[in-house]
Amino acid sequence: MEGWQRAFVLHGRPWSETSLLLDLFTEEQGRIRVIAKGARSRRSHLKGTLQPFTPLLVRWGGRGEVKTLRSAEAVSLALPLTGIALYSGLYINELLSRVLEQETRYSALFFDYLHCIQNLAGATGSPEPALRQFELALLSCLGYGVDFLHCAGSGAQVDDTMTYRYREEKGFIASLVIDNTSFTGRQLKALASREFPDADTLRAAKRFTRIALKPYLGGKPLKSRELFRQFLPKKSPLTPDGGSEH
Repeated sequence: MEGWQRAFVLHGRPWSETSLLLDLFTEEQGRIRVIAKGARSRRSHLKGTLQPFTPLLVRWGGRGEVKTLRSAEAVSLALPLTGIALYSGLYINELLSRVLEQETRYSALFFDYLHCIQNLAGATGSPEPALRQFELALLSCLGYGVDFLHCAGSGAQVDDTMTYRYREEKGFIASLVIDNTSFTGRQLKALASREFPDADTLRAAKRFTRIALKPYLGGKPLKSRELFRQFLPKKSPLTPDGGSEH
């Protein structure tokens, strides 16, 4: 790859004594895996550069599945994620590493990602609206098409006060049954707009994205969720039982 591309590090781990194996999310070629030779050595100018949430310009080469990083420059300082915002950022990084195919272009999603981590870095309240918006953008880029605004059974527009059950590959069908796959018309309209004005619509969005992302993630748990559980006090309102874990 000859030109420079904008990129972020999603994940990195040691490779040999002095190198790093990195998953990058790039603007033009999506997720790629590269070896950064010598990046861990004392004299490497890359030692503090190849960190998550640092906007980068990168170049790489090679024809195999694992490329070789040729150059990398930080465009700016890393976005300042701390505490819950940091764990939320690690969650979306792991999500992308798990579900994106290698070397597939997701240019629109790249800017959704940038917008999400900027929101996390500047957030003074809950990170959840930014996470739900990004998850919905990710599902859309993966081709997960669903009509939130019409009943899949009748074709009629959803009504705020009616209940609809989600059926995979079909959509939302009017139903009197209330369970984990049931949503009100008002909640569905919030999902369609990706705007969550209150706790009710935010909880519904989390419920839906968990259902929708499950087939992509399989049975393997996300490591970032385990880290999140360790970070928060057991009785905190932000623990999984309180409904705010990612």
